[in-house]
Amino acid sequence: MLRFLSLALCIAIPSLAPDAAFAAEGGLDGTKLSMLWALPFAGILLCIATGPVLYPHFWEHHYGKFAAFWAALVIVPLWFTAGTTTVSHTIAHTVLLEYLPFILLLLSLFTVSGGIYLQGNLHDSVFTNTVLLGFGTLMASVVGTTGASMILIRPLLRCNDDRRYNVHVVVFFIFLVSNIGGSLSPLGDPPLFLGFLRGVDFFWTTTHLFPDTLFAAGIVLLIFMLLDIYLHRREGRLPKIKDPTPDSALRLHGKVNLLLLGVIIAAILMSGSWKPDISFTVLGTPVELQNLLRDLILVIVTFASLMLSKAEHRKANDFKWGPIEEVAILFAGIFICIVPVMAMLQAGTNGPFAPLVALVTHADGTPNNVAYFWLTGILSSFLDNAPTYLVFFELAGGDAKTLMTSGAATLAAISAGAVFMGANTYIGNAPNFMVYAIARDAGVKMPSFFAYILWSGAVLIPVFLLMTWVFFI
Repeated sequence: MLRFLSLALCIAIPSLAPDAAFAAEGGLDGTKLSMLWALPFAGILLCIATGPVLYPHFWEHHYGKFAAFWAALVIVPLWFTAGTTTVSHTIAHTVLLEYLPFILLLLSLFTVSGGIYLQGNLHDSVFTNTVLLGFGTLMASVVGTTGASMILIRPLLRCNDDRRYNVHVVVFFIFLVSNIGGSLSPLGDPPLFLGFLRGVDFFWTTTHLFPDTLFAAGIVLLIFMLLDIYLHRREGRLPKIKDPTPDSALRLHGKVNLLLLGVIIAAILMSGSWKPDISFTVLGTPVELQNLLRDLILVIVTFASLMLSKAEHRKANDFKWGPIEEVAILFAGIFICIVPVMAMLQAGTNGPFAPLVALVTHADGTPNNVAYFWLTGILSSFLDNAPTYLVFFELAGGDAKTLMTSGAATLAAISAGAVFMGANTYIGNAPNFMVYAIARDAGVKMPSFFAYILWSGAVLIPVFLLMTWVFFI
């Protein structure tokens, strides 16, 4: 690995050398950068997309080395070509203003939702399944798609474990709870929180994506209900399977975490509305007091949840630190690798991404919202949707105030594409594969990677085409 890294760096450093690519103040000038600076970002995303599918065991033990390798392909050439000051300031800006707030929110939501345990088993019916999916869709915007998925997937599996046909229940759960439902707040899905950190108001997504979410979720839920009715009737003509988990009353454990969830929401709202104009400069990066206080509250909430929740409830939820540890390590690499990509996107038509700018722009200079929706969505289907959102956010100008007003339709297209189309594959959004693994372990004969794409192609793509005609043309 070290020999390969040395060889790669020897090749990369001369070709990446940006000459005057660094402005006087030490920031990257995207107009002077080579497209080769984007290779580490593309590389780490492709590894994340293919690793869990093509070489899962190797990936599980070495994903940190993959992240370190691709991050080194940015940091080391940057060090040689720009100097220590630029590197330290760039990393400080990325870590303090983007990475830490992002990962602390995910950590707090992951920990709090892991302490909420729904015990019991409902009687299987079309009505019960539809209500659970609908409730989970709404819940996803409050506790996040990962939190809602982990809280509800096991009760849903117990509810349907006496059925011959239950694959569709899990597939539609991924569609709705693990993806579409996370579109109404920055708490729902990581891309939207990155938008919040870039200046998008907390309730902007609630008001501007509500029609899109209601439209998409309503149609998908209706399709599920009709399919579930058909399969229930088909099963009614076959011998019944003994229920391994008889019906029992539902009991919610870990209620203190609901209070802690309210604290998380209050902290996010505080950081977006309270402006004391007090900041601290760390390695050239101004850290505002309200954001520092928000991150501190998220840390306190995480520890409070661990202390106040019972261990048996987390065990019943199969709570493990592995998923959030993997996310933390991989996103450390992603946030470093995306730095030169952001600089090139900010250069607009004067930068190396000018052809991509032309692709999402009409001849008269106005944004092509259909292209923004589908390009963001297609890439979010196979690559991580959070960095994909950032790429197109910057491509649309990167100014939150403009995008929330005159560019609202464009920001809605980017947001909807990133969140909704993460459901197109198992690797489009983090909860997808987690739900797949839990369902498979529970005995559900889940579709393969490509068979799942057939499901999403048959159900979701027509819905997204209809959405395009209704909202983005």
